[in-house]
Amino acid sequence: MEFCEKCRNLMAIKKKRKRSFSVCTKCGKERPLKKEKIVISEALPPPKKDIIIMKKGDEAIDLPKTRVICPKCENREAYWWMQQTRSADEPPTIFYRCTKCTHGWRSYG
Repeated sequence: MEFCEKCRNLMAIKKKRKRSFSVCTKCGKERPLKKEKIVISEALPPPKKDIIIMKKGDEAIDLPKTRVICPKCENREAYWWMQQTRSADEPPTIFYRCTKCTHGWRSYG
């Protein structure tokens, strides 16, 4: 890491005509790099976790099941998941999806 002598801002490395320069990102001051070793690394974002999307009629759903009565068909089993839909000081919302008719409803903790 290198900082600009003029404004003390972080300098970036840029290439112009097969030569490398340190360039200030604020004031634009340039300093040619000689035979210095440059190691450029990139921080990668963490891999995204699989998100399960449920549509009406889906058969292969990878969610936990619980015993609860469906208000539509009175089946006694449903998939469930929890989500924080309101502010952090309030309880999370529990969503249900019937295993038989795929009717969805929610419960406010």
